[in-house]
Amino acid sequence: MDGYKRKLTNMIWRSMGESILFSLIILGAVLYFLSSRNMIVPFRTWQEGVQISFLVVGSVLVIGAVYGFWSSNRVTRRLEPLMETMIQLEKGTFSRGGFEHGEDEIGRLGEQLGRVMKKWEEQVTSLQRLSNDNAELAEKARLSAVIEERQRLARELHDAVSQQLFAISMTATAVGRTLDKDFSKAQRQIHLIEEMASVAQSEMRALLLHLRPVHLEGKRLSEGLVELLRELAAKVPMEISWDMDDEIRLPKGIEDHLFRIVQEALSNALRHSKANKLEVKLLHRPDGIRLSIRDDGVGFDLDAKKHASYGIVSMKERVNEIGGHLHIITAPERGTRIEIRVPLIGQEP
Repeated sequence: MDGYKRKLTNMIWRSMGESILFSLIILGAVLYFLSSRNMIVPFRTWQEGVQISFLVVGSVLVIGAVYGFWSSNRVTRRLEPLMETMIQLEKGTFSRGGFEHGEDEIGRLGEQLGRVMKKWEEQVTSLQRLSNDNAELAEKARLSAVIEERQRLARELHDAVSQQLFAISMTATAVGRTLDKDFSKAQRQIHLIEEMASVAQSEMRALLLHLRPVHLEGKRLSEGLVELLRELAAKVPMEISWDMDDEIRLPKGIEDHLFRIVQEALSNALRHSKANKLEVKLLHRPDGIRLSIRDDGVGFDLDAKKHASYGIVSMKERVNEIGGHLHIITAPERGTRIEIRVPLIGQEP
């Protein structure tokens, strides 16, 4: 605000100086005209000439200064509320009114500034209303995602785990009936129960992975993945290793997608791979981020339609949403390797 006041003061001084200069030019032109017409009477003494000259020049200076001050002050008095309004507008404060309207340029400028402020206020109101609407939509979308995830887990519990448990129960009942009659058959049935229990346990562990928070809860991607892998390594009979670049900093949207992709890949490995070793790498390369999930399991035929339900479609959709590339290398009895590349636009490696 002080800067604007200094500018207004400088404007007054400049206007006074210009008025004085203009008055002196007019005085010079008048004296030249009178002299060329021999209308100026010579002074009787040089002292008289100096006195009159000082009087005339002084009067002209005073008149020019007074006129310049009056003229500029009249303008600055009308400009000051406009400048104050602009300062308040810059700070985000709306205070329309107080302008001296008129038919000149300053009056029209005040009217135009009032219209601009009104439109700006309407736009800010619309943005705030839109922000509230977006927050409500985001909350509804989150609740919808939670409900959808619960429904999916319920379907998988029914389709996989509950069927395995039912089969275990039926087989256990059969063991009780055949144990005394055919001991070797009962042993085979017990071995089958062990296999089905192991499959059900793998299914449950895979489903528990999806019960973790959808988001990283404020953690970096590398921190969230290490925590997930450590928790999994303590619960499954599988050798799990990882290599994480702790310096990686990614936008939240990319981190959330990559975290869910790793969850999906680990879930698939627990359910289907029968692997002994699993390795996860998250590295920063000059061309972007490299994420790799590799196991030594049974692998699968990538072209088989039935494997489309193993989460591959979901992983591809997530990778596409963050502008990345997904490459899966697998074959029956050759293990599986998932390679993901995500370019980082406008970020230094």
